[in-house]
Amino acid sequence: MAKQIKARQLTGFWELTRGLIGYQKPLPMYFKTRWGIHTFGVRFPLDILILDKNQRVVRMEKGLNPCRIYVWPPVNDGVLELPAGTIEKKRIKTGDIINISW
Repeated sequence: MAKQIKARQLTGFWELTRGLIGYQKPLPMYFKTRWGIHTFGVRFPLDILILDKNQRVVRMEKGLNPCRIYVWPPVNDGVLELPAGTIEKKRIKTGDIINISW
């Protein structure tokens, strides 16, 4: 079942480097990377969705706390960072397709 999520797409070097660092509250953000993510400098926990090329959830992490590193097999590169609790609230499961609107 497809889930709708509105997110900001990060594309530039500085946007990707900064991510949610310095933000006071979490905002849904989508970007591409194959190397994993970190939450150093982020002030709040996040829900993380790893998406394949068809925007299908292949991996997820609920409530990733600040100062953590999260890695996955590099075959998938779509990352959706969400406010903690979004996975539960939207009942997202592995295999769901995520329709992202900008």
